[in-house]
Amino acid sequence: MTRRQKDPLRPLTAEQQTSLERLSRSQTEPASHVARAKALLAVAAGESYSIAALAAGRRSGDAVAHLVTRFNQHGLAAIVPGHGGGPPPTYTVAERNRILAETRRPPDREADGTATWSLMTLRHALRSPPDGLPTVSTGTIRAVLLEAGWSWQRSRSWCETGTAQRKRKHGIVTVIDPDAEAKKN
Repeated sequence: MTRRQKDPLRPLTAEQQTSLERLSRSQTEPASHVARAKALLAVAAGESYSIAALAAGRRSGDAVAHLVTRFNQHGLAAIVPGHGGGPPPTYTVAERNRILAETRRPPDREADGTATWSLMTLRHALRSPPDGLPTVSTGTIRAVLLEAGWSWQRSRSWCETGTAQRKRKHGIVTVIDPDAEAKKN
């Protein structure tokens, strides 16, 4: 006989049901998301946590119980795993935005001593102002840029994914790929 569920799954809305069904059949989403969606659908169908874990390819019914609790609190956001250990992120969203804003600013040859941004010149530009980030490292800058969708170019500069500068008769133009967001995922 199974134990009574302390925190049973709340009823799913039609939108949540369709989202979970779509996600459970997905071939492109991460496997952890697909497994979580399958487990939630099994629990919604009336299965026990142990059976739902087996349906999702997992062994622990306790993990499904924790997932159900998170789903009851946060909704579909519970599908995406949280911080997986290690040291907590050092820089806040505002500080990450500061790094991105500095990268978007074209460097001044006199003040910054460069024509294109490298990680070292970005680090120097972020550390030097009085209100700057005095302990930011090149590794942190690189991680923030990659997370935001920037990539290192052959021209030795950072560029947002999906944009490119092309030389035309009337000058240099920036070309934007409308499908860039779909290609990143």
